[in-house]
Amino acid sequence: MKHTPRGGNALKRLAYATLATLATVMTAHAAAYPDKPITLVVPFPPAGTTDIAARTIAQAMEAKLGQTIVVENRAGAGGNIGMGVVARAKPDGYTIGMGTIGTQAINQFLYKDMSFNPEKDFEPIALVVTTPNILAVNAKSDIKNLKDLVDAAKAAKDSKLTYATPGVGSSVHLTGAYLEQVAGIEMLHIPFKGVSASMPALIGGQVSILIDNLPSTLAQVKDGSKIRGIAVTSAKRSPSAPDIPTVAESGYPSVDVTAWFALYAPKGTPKEAVDKLIGAAKEALASPELQAKYIAMGAQAGTLVGDDLAAFERKERERWGKLVKDRDIKTQ
Repeated sequence: MKHTPRGGNALKRLAYATLATLATVMTAHAAAYPDKPITLVVPFPPAGTTDIAARTIAQAMEAKLGQTIVVENRAGAGGNIGMGVVARAKPDGYTIGMGTIGTQAINQFLYKDMSFNPEKDFEPIALVVTTPNILAVNAKSDIKNLKDLVDAAKAAKDSKLTYATPGVGSSVHLTGAYLEQVAGIEMLHIPFKGVSASMPALIGGQVSILIDNLPSTLAQVKDGSKIRGIAVTSAKRSPSAPDIPTVAESGYPSVDVTAWFALYAPKGTPKEAVDKLIGAAKEALASPELQAKYIAMGAQAGTLVGDDLAAFERKERERWGKLVKDRDIKTQ
């Protein structure tokens, strides 16, 4: 007959108790996320549209998460440097990034050496804001509307109309290329390093047209003494500038272009953390106070999260990848 050692049952009870305690601790740890500050990487410089949108949503999400969100600007290579940092970060929910239409839907068709795959290396959290691009001219220009612009471009021979953007391959540049395609016109693209350089060029008469994100130009457009907004690229008029018609209502109904900015975590981030981030973002974006802040800056709060954001991205990649190929756009 086999006998169990006298201490055997006690050892079993101790083992079970240890396992139960460990499970409780692990569950408590998972439920405690986040238990330290979160870093939000912004892949563009401070004070731009991406940075302002990121800091605004970060502040709103802090109250929901009960932790500080620290914004860290890691600019360069059209946003690729910063989002590369996010892709390589430890997937624990404590590093997230503010991706854009450029980093997540355009750059892969322009840059040969991407350090990340925008479709495979991230967990989509939430679409934060969308904003139209705006076409603006000098306040003294004879171009009063989009029809005038198209007519002037078609009439130009050796001296093409020039349009300024924040850079080759930017979503704004591609907006200009798309407009050329649908309107059957040819203009000369003049890239600048941001609106701080392109705006003075428009006001000074060095370029005919400025195309940029609405938030970057809203103050000057509203002032109206130096520049004139002639069209926005969204399907509907912007609540931030309701008097400016859309490109669609100006004769090109297929034009519906908005720049967008969204939150991502590294691939492999625990579902519990992603779900909490999604929940905090959804609650923040539903706030009338936050929505009013974004409208004031020329943008609108997003509504897509998780898988819906991923599906939206896939359509955007198809669209912009085709345009880059059709127009043979290169960064160099």
